[in-house]
Amino acid sequence: MRALFAAPNLAHLATLLPDGSPHSVAVWADVEGDRVFFFTQPQTRKARNLARDGRVALSAVDRANPYRTAHVRGRIAERVEGEDALALIDRLALKYTGEPFPMRSGTVYLVAVERAGSMTLPFREGRSG
Repeated sequence: MRALFAAPNLAHLATLLPDGSPHSVAVWADVEGDRVFFFTQPQTRKARNLARDGRVALSAVDRANPYRTAHVRGRIAERVEGEDALALIDRLALKYTGEPFPMRSGTVYLVAVERAGSMTLPFREGRSG
């Protein structure tokens, strides 16, 4: 599980909307200690959802093998803002794009993992042509 979130694989974050239905978006994610983290801007839907309900689920798909996945469920354990957040945000941007993040704001959310798992299905991508 840790390797897939530590590599530059896109993750999908699921939060809960006010009516209890899921809201899922792609995010950059990484691992800090025993927690998975991601960031967002304060005005986004996911930030509003997290302010109301800190339960989350994240999944990551291996870019090299889309049949290898990892997932975590947990709760937001910590929010990081200011310069400490920018250091983590830049770390994510460098991992995914090779450059620091151009917007100099954001909130980092660290997830206390309650359940985690990974799997590799025995398939290969089909080739057409």
